[in-house]
Amino acid sequence: MNRHAIALQIRPEKFNDLRSGLGRVWNRLTRLMDDLEISNFSLWNIEDLVFGYYETDSLSPTPSEHQKAEFRSLEAEVGDSYRWISGPDREMRLMYHDFGIVRPNKELIRHRVFVTRLKGDFQEEYKRRHDGLIAARQGKVDPGPDSNFSIWNAEDYIFGYDEIDTTMETAETEEGRQATIQWETKMLEIMSWYTDDVDWITGEHHRHIVRIGCHN
Repeated sequence: MNRHAIALQIRPEKFNDLRSGLGRVWNRLTRLMDDLEISNFSLWNIEDLVFGYYETDSLSPTPSEHQKAEFRSLEAEVGDSYRWISGPDREMRLMYHDFGIVRPNKELIRHRVFVTRLKGDFQEEYKRRHDGLIAARQGKVDPGPDSNFSIWNAEDYIFGYDEIDTTMETAETEEGRQATIQWETKMLEIMSWYTDDVDWITGEHHRHIVRIGCHN
């Protein structure tokens, strides 16, 4: 399985145009995805940002000239309602992964999708810190509840996608809580949040990200 991520920024006052445009092209878009064997596709919105996640069996799907023309037609239909932060031809950088045991059945999956923004040129520092988490696992496969976790970067935006097996979730221990507070407080040195994931630590108030489209 190969994982991919895209992101776009909605132009001012254009959210409704984007949503209606997606509605007009959705059936054609999903047929194209089926033809290219794209699966587990979802789109998520927070403020003026949209994050997309999808999977393929091949390293990167190669559309035919006809399919490329169809994609261009779909983009034209949606119009100038957005700009690409990172599109299909310029994929986001994978900054972290904890894929664990991926559940093909998504019925008992809870999603956690989050967005942050780096406070400066901290891409490599962000990557270094998360590489340390990967090294600490020492090659062991995470049995869960996280079953398909990845974090992506484009420009100074950070997008995280996580599938959580709800049958394996347990109450957080006090030790785990303190470790989370320590980690997230340190990460606030280099990034700020769009989503509400650490509001319980900071006392701030952010919006919750919402899914605006999916195709399995």
